[in-house]
Amino acid sequence: MAVERDTVTFVCTGNTCRSPMAEALLRATLAKRGQGLEKLKIASFGLAAQEGQPVSANSVKAMQRIGLDISGHLSRLLTQADVDRSAVIFGMTESHLAALHSRCDALPDFVLLLRDVLPTDVPRDIADPFGGGYRDYEECRDSMVEAMPAMVEFLRQNLSR
Repeated sequence: MAVERDTVTFVCTGNTCRSPMAEALLRATLAKRGQGLEKLKIASFGLAAQEGQPVSANSVKAMQRIGLDISGHLSRLLTQADVDRSAVIFGMTESHLAALHSRCDALPDFVLLLRDVLPTDVPRDIADPFGGGYRDYEECRDSMVEAMPAMVEFLRQNLSR
């Protein structure tokens, strides 16, 4: 029996910085203006995650600054079962997309960079802030915030039923 592809999945390397922030941002954005997209599940994983690691302190702080709490997130390693439930997978860098294509079977129709929903003349990759200063985490967060309205529109056009 086929599993329903009903999840928007974010992937990064360790699932302690970028993808948990993206997950929380999309969840909050859809809560405000996700008409027609309420049935979508949202999840995040790491391609090289150690299971159960806490989210980075600077990620928590950067998200608290905009009113979102991700302090309870624990890292998860992406599995084929997670891929099978994904309607779309958003990676942070080209290397994440390459890893998905080389490691996973039966990818969903949409495997994109998070910022691929933006106009073509903007930078695509979202740099890993891990090990950097707080400002790096703010820049990471802001590069995702910028993409949220376009992401909702992309999801509405491609996934709403």
